[in-house]
Amino acid sequence: MLIENMSMAFHAIRANKMRSFLTMLGIIIGIGAVIAIAAVGDSMRNMFTDAYKDVGLNRAVVMVSWQVDTFRMSDQFTRTEMDRIKDIYSDRIEYIDSNATERTEAINGRRKVSYEFQGVDYNYTDVQPTNIIYGRFLNEADVKGAANHVVLEDKGAIKLFGTADCVGRTFRMTIKKNTQEYKVVGVYHKDLSPMVAMMLGAGQNQSGFIPDTVLTKSSDTFQAINLYSRPGTNMRQLMIEMKQYVAKLKGRPESEIMAQSAVEQMGAMDAQLGAMSAAVGGIAAISLLVGGIGIMNIMMVSVTERTREIGIRKALGARTKDIMIQFLTESALMSACGGIIGVILGLSLVKVGGVLLQMTVVVNPGVVILAVGFSALVGIFFGLYPASKAAKADPIEALRFE
Repeated sequence: MLIENMSMAFHAIRANKMRSFLTMLGIIIGIGAVIAIAAVGDSMRNMFTDAYKDVGLNRAVVMVSWQVDTFRMSDQFTRTEMDRIKDIYSDRIEYIDSNATERTEAINGRRKVSYEFQGVDYNYTDVQPTNIIYGRFLNEADVKGAANHVVLEDKGAIKLFGTADCVGRTFRMTIKKNTQEYKVVGVYHKDLSPMVAMMLGAGQNQSGFIPDTVLTKSSDTFQAINLYSRPGTNMRQLMIEMKQYVAKLKGRPESEIMAQSAVEQMGAMDAQLGAMSAAVGGIAAISLLVGGIGIMNIMMVSVTERTREIGIRKALGARTKDIMIQFLTESALMSACGGIIGVILGLSLVKVGGVLLQMTVVVNPGVVILAVGFSALVGIFFGLYPASKAAKADPIEALRFE
């Protein structure tokens, strides 16, 4: 019986191809939008997770919150305070620096390239492995001696020198109003998709590393401390203790101290993206209701057009439930076909977008199955009234219908 009903439903849909397609259009757009939005949301969340992994999930930043009403110079850290924190928590902190960065212009002859240098200690590669392709990374002597040595990313090196193999070459740049010559001791390569690069701010400025001591001399102060914990450290507990210590050190209440790990930041971002995807997906799902109303409308027309057919089937012994199942099957099939086309459309759009943006597309199979199943349920729900009307038709009156 089911196969027979499906065969009759396919025949009815094929008999009015254009009308059936226009009826399914609302479902196609709704399902396509929901699938695309869900895939984009999951892909963005996956991209942020990868970006945080790249930065380091054991990373944390500690500072007096910039949201305090009266920010004092004493709220900034000194190198002595940073070294003290490193000593106190040496069993749980593997790496620490001043989180200092410098945006400046590197000049080599007529070439001028905008750079953003990150100040790091010599053991930075212990917590953030760096793919050095030429030369070496900064060493202990570079950092302790505050040497004018830098490590450049290969893309920036090519822009500045015309080649990535530029170890030993020098260029000029101004740091803290002091223009000096700087020497390239290493070149590294980093693979980033355009979206991740944009998210990390690696767009207009080229990136590089410079000794932390060049950006923050012994007498300098800085606003934040950047640290990486040792493997197995309870980051939540460490952040609680860091807040307590810094609050006491700076004479501030704990509520005004920000001590946040990358895991906490990632969780907050993931929650925001999830909520945004759900909200936008909910708006897109409204079109499914529009599509359902369209199916109800066309099924009402179909019942009217096929009144005589219904009368003949009843006269030949078809029961009320047989007629009802026939029309319900047709509406559900029409809706499911629209759902399948919508899934294909949504996935195609996301895949094309992923290729253009060079990002990994994440598609949750559960969402696809749920979307197709939901579209079929929409067809059944909105097909109930037309099917009921067809099933309740009087066979004698139906046979008289012209």
